[in-house]
Amino acid sequence: MPSVKIEVVSKRSAPLGIRLRIDVSPTGSIGPGKIGLLEHIEASGSLSQAARELGMSYRRAWLLLDDLNHAFAEPVATSSIGGAGGGGARLTEFGRKLITAYRDLERSTQAEASLRLAWLVGGAGTTPVRDSTRRSLARAIAKR
Repeated sequence: MPSVKIEVVSKRSAPLGIRLRIDVSPTGSIGPGKIGLLEHIEASGSLSQAARELGMSYRRAWLLLDDLNHAFAEPVATSSIGGAGGGGARLTEFGRKLITAYRDLERSTQAEASLRLAWLVGGAGTTPVRDSTRRSLARAIAKR
């Protein structure tokens, strides 16, 4: 069964933020970086273009995509090599479903965290805490 890791991220001037990572195996996970890569591949039709847009090397992007393609029974993307029109990458239907499911879960987790943890960022009737204290509290809560 996949495990879910939620990391509370906050800055004094920013609202409470959530980074969601879903562990799908002991060595494989899905998080904002891999989902962002898939979204950029979908938009550009190119792994190299997606890597450029994200400021990462082609090798790093390829490794992330390869990790995703091997984490599941079916691939999240397919690619074609070179040729007259150049190569390209396309998401599979499974890859698009994975993005949708992740983003839906991320939104609902963000909404729930905002309700339950507003006091961490100085919500109504509370005293704002220092960033270092807020991080310590968030880590303690996450361990429960």
